[in-house]
Amino acid sequence: MLRIAFYSLLLAGLLGVLGVAGIVWYIVPQLPPVEALREVHLQTPLRVFSRDGRLIAEFGEKRRNPVAIEDVPLVMKQAFLAAEDDRFYYHPGVDWMAIARAMVELVQTREKRQGGSTITMQVARNFFLTPEKTYERKLKEIVLAVVIERELTKDEILELYLNKIFLGHRAYGVGAAAQVYYGRPLGELDLAEVAMIAGLPKAPSRTNPISNPGAAMERRNYVLARMLKLGFIEPADYEVALAAPNTAEWHGQAVEVPAPHVAEMVRDRLLDEYGEIAYTAGYRVTTTVDSRLQDAAEQAVRAALIGYDHRHGYRGVEAHFEPGEIADDGARRAALAAHPMLGGLAAALVVAVGEQSATVWTRDQGELELPWDGLKWARKRLGTDAVGAAPKTAADVVAVGDVVRIRFREPPAADAAEPAPGYWQLEQLPAVEGALVSLDPHDGAIRALVGGFDYDRSKFNRVLQARRQPGSNFKPFIYSAALEKGFTAASFINDAPIVFDEPGLESAWRPENYSGQYYGPTRLREALINSRNLVSIRLLRAIGVDYALEYVARFGFHPDELPRNLSMALGSGEVTPLQLVSGYAVLANGGYRVEPYFIQRIEDGDGEPLFEASPATVCTVCEQVELDDDGEPSDLETLVSMQHLPPQNPAPRVIAAENAWIMNSMMQDVIKFGTGRRARSLGRQDLAGKTGTTNDQKDAWFSGFNANVVTTVWVGFDRVAPLGRRETGAQAALPMWIDFMKVALDGMPEATMERPPGLVTVRIDPDTGLLAGANNPNAIFESFREGHVPPRGDSGSAAMGGSGSDRQGSVMPEQLF
Repeated sequence: MLRIAFYSLLLAGLLGVLGVAGIVWYIVPQLPPVEALREVHLQTPLRVFSRDGRLIAEFGEKRRNPVAIEDVPLVMKQAFLAAEDDRFYYHPGVDWMAIARAMVELVQTREKRQGGSTITMQVARNFFLTPEKTYERKLKEIVLAVVIERELTKDEILELYLNKIFLGHRAYGVGAAAQVYYGRPLGELDLAEVAMIAGLPKAPSRTNPISNPGAAMERRNYVLARMLKLGFIEPADYEVALAAPNTAEWHGQAVEVPAPHVAEMVRDRLLDEYGEIAYTAGYRVTTTVDSRLQDAAEQAVRAALIGYDHRHGYRGVEAHFEPGEIADDGARRAALAAHPMLGGLAAALVVAVGEQSATVWTRDQGELELPWDGLKWARKRLGTDAVGAAPKTAADVVAVGDVVRIRFREPPAADAAEPAPGYWQLEQLPAVEGALVSLDPHDGAIRALVGGFDYDRSKFNRVLQARRQPGSNFKPFIYSAALEKGFTAASFINDAPIVFDEPGLESAWRPENYSGQYYGPTRLREALINSRNLVSIRLLRAIGVDYALEYVARFGFHPDELPRNLSMALGSGEVTPLQLVSGYAVLANGGYRVEPYFIQRIEDGDGEPLFEASPATVCTVCEQVELDDDGEPSDLETLVSMQHLPPQNPAPRVIAAENAWIMNSMMQDVIKFGTGRRARSLGRQDLAGKTGTTNDQKDAWFSGFNANVVTTVWVGFDRVAPLGRRETGAQAALPMWIDFMKVALDGMPEATMERPPGLVTVRIDPDTGLLAGANNPNAIFESFREGHVPPRGDSGSAAMGGSGSDRQGSVMPEQLF
């Protein structure tokens, strides 16, 4: 009998071994190579940073911040072990006792329930297997877990697990979960917060602290109890953590720099270059954007557009609810659900109206008071150029149940004589739009870019996509072309009415100056300072449209996109702000063509470089030495004397240094004496620029620069319409430029363009443009290119075009008048 029992047991054991061997023989060929885990690339989102390392944006379905195991706090490791696998460091990948318990539960309940899975088995499932609950998958999971334990250390396995596990709200891994739920890195979480995260793997949705806080607290407390039982924490720490409230709330991307249009430009470029892998390969993109300047640009655009809105009246509330519909906070929150924060303007419900004040309710701050100073601006808008009477009471502006916009008005500077407190002010979302782009003129690096009032309201990037007429902002390029043709800053052109009645025109064209006045013969410098339209038209006619089209291509404009007629002198062609600022960069850097760029560097998920920008860069010294085929100085002596190596990619010179210097001088006078004089408030002598306004004030521009910063701003409606009387470049756009440049130039020494050789400065008679006599009390200084100095004047002469023996194709007087 014993022999039969012995042989029966032996046979059963043999059958068991053969069974296991059969299962292994069947399962193992289907398993993926475990070696792949050593080179696993976690799906990590694309991240975009400013040049100073601040986060601009993150793209990708999975939020993940991979962390090395040595950077995971011990208490975090212990919490996960307590919640998921307290024997992790002792079993061989499979906890047979836990599996036995699961099998007993299966027999008792006749239901297949997940149970007995170790952390290693979860790694096997998460990396290689499907989440389906079948016996075959479970067998694969067990075998694969054993194999993984042979290939990797325990810490390597735990690191994979803590970075891969899904923890709800698109957070994969503990690094991402810490940011999503608490807005802090792992090392700053307390015990209660750690336990909350450790409780999530079992049911990330059902026990989520945001979606289901009650169940989440129960799960958290379970984890804390397990940690206490296992000796991971002291009883006193347990009691403190157990009493802690649920502080989890959703934290979006920790964006540090408001540059959504730049982020979209990067996303589009990388998607085009690398495809969909750009979203998951952990690429890190460093842009050329300066976070300080980008912040300033965002604020400047919003302030200018809100300022325009104030000048043109209050259009009214966004929505209205009956008082009974907003009786409690829940109803109020629901009422504001369709009105998100836009452009820094919060949505609010009017809940009470006083004589000269109103009380509003906001989602984040509850009830706030709007004083009369925050309401009295809101005269009713009657039309583009008409507003109603000034309100006398708050009821003239708002009523209970209105949905309005508000913002906090900061107090004035601390050095004010009597500083006033800040206050909340009624606002409205501007109907007008705007854009700002700023470059480093030495290499074209985009330092700041704002494509509109708010990206969430309109993703249209007006810097790149809005093709608008630049108006007088285009004139400097025509003037530069004229200088190259032999004209000088002292050349006279007649500022007088002119009529074009030519075949092909529907009606006669009668261009005018903005003021409607005419000033007769005018020096080019004065004409540019005061933006005289008739002078620009006659100047273009003198040098020739075809020549001008060819010449402006040097600044990056496309001749086939510009009008082939005299209206080009008034900026009737359509350009983008980026094209315009690129052209102004040539004037700012002394005559070199640089291409705007916004990506400085791209690194892969391991930090290895995939791309490094090598932009064409201004190199004045490169014109002074002979370079070999590699762009290096041809002799050592020259190399030493240069003090620095030339760039790998020297920018090409496209206009003469003398031309650029004279244009810079003329445009400095635009700010000192002309349409840009409001910029004198910056208190600098190194600024140059030009306003721009189109017919009926449909577009307002200002472009300006010093030697280190060049910036273009634009204001207008997306659907082209008049901005209103007096809404010129100087009124609507220049304040935006000033606000931005105030920050951009802060702490920057004055930087004027170096005067090139080949220029001569002499005294001229301002009435004739000719050399002044020694006793002329009205004489002024003017600079000329050598060979273009005008002759000494007499009573009947005036400077016309080029002068002297080298006229460089200048025209005769009868062509000008």
